[in-house]
Amino acid sequence: MPRAPQRRPTVLSSILTFNKEFPFDVQPIPLRRILAPGEEENLEVEEEEEDGGAGVGSPDLFPARVPGTLLPRLPSEPGMTLLTIKIEKIGLKDAGQCIDPYITVSVKDLNGIDLTPVQDTPMATRKEDTYVHFNVEIEIQKHVEKLTKGAAIFFEFKHYKPKKRFTSTKCFAFMEMDEIKSGQLVIELYKKPTDFKRKKLQLLTKKPLYLHLLQTLQKD
Repeated sequence: MPRAPQRRPTVLSSILTFNKEFPFDVQPIPLRRILAPGEEENLEVEEEEEDGGAGVGSPDLFPARVPGTLLPRLPSEPGMTLLTIKIEKIGLKDAGQCIDPYITVSVKDLNGIDLTPVQDTPMATRKEDTYVHFNVEIEIQKHVEKLTKGAAIFFEFKHYKPKKRFTSTKCFAFMEMDEIKSGQLVIELYKKPTDFKRKKLQLLTKKPLYLHLLQTLQKD
């Protein structure tokens, strides 16, 4: 009986099975992992002094979010105030070592529930000395008068860790409703995990390093 001709592997099957008969060795591309706030604690055993403590266990993985999800300004309404926050820079003692840094901005009520869509800044424009510069404007997606009592605006500083291949929250800051006013604002940095309920806050450092903001209010 004649022997059936041997079937040559297709390009697709070679890629999916890493078949060495393919003209070159195709390796899987390592994916970046972004963890929910606080969950990166479980992966970091050798943190620096300003980072949070370590835990145990294997946290769930979350789909990577591409930085730069800023939203446009809301339509104006009679008698309502719009808030634009320009994130100028953040002070960190190891600013130059942060890889692909960006900031996640969210507005939460006292229970940590989102009041507006979460926004990510683009990656930082430059790093120098003890500062990471952003110079990016955030349009808060709710009129100031419609924000609930006790609400706060959170800023989570995130950066990529190549050895562990995930994006981590390094620290966070927040501003409360009585701090909403036109002009410059400098706010303190706190240790992770992000405490949206603001009950167990710990300063990141005793050094004079802060998040620098510029607020603009527009009322029709």
